[in-house]
Amino acid sequence: MTEPGKAPRETRGRYPRLVPLATRWGDNDVYGHVNNVVYYAFFDTAVNGILVEAGVLDIANGPVIGLVVETGCRYFAPVAFPDALVAGVRVAHLGRSSVRYEVAIFAAGADEAAAQGHFVHVYVDRQTRRPVPLPEALRSVLTSLVPPEATAP
Repeated sequence: MTEPGKAPRETRGRYPRLVPLATRWGDNDVYGHVNNVVYYAFFDTAVNGILVEAGVLDIANGPVIGLVVETGCRYFAPVAFPDALVAGVRVAHLGRSSVRYEVAIFAAGADEAAAQGHFVHVYVDRQTRRPVPLPEALRSVLTSLVPPEATAP
């Protein structure tokens, strides 16, 4: 049963994009599982990898960059090196200059998330660091990450 105000444990089918991830030896902590802070690196790797692959994020020279202004994560089951993982990625909210990504981490072969979380990017001008409207090419890629049920009437 889900606690009031808590999101239910997600399944792979609820994410329009799945991204393979590899764990590394250094991801494990002294307790023998991937340390909680590493999940945030998984989130960044999955989302920014999608954007770079689509040609809408130029990390070094792009005029617009995304700054993280909020994050959160819930953990359900441990994963550890050398597990192969999959990140499920979706866009939960698309604003004028911001986007809320929701990401779930799945162990290989598992349908339920080992962890799931979110982060919010505010897109800003690289030089001034002031919010700017999402460029159309970026908005198009982000729109493809909105699950169909989120756009249904």
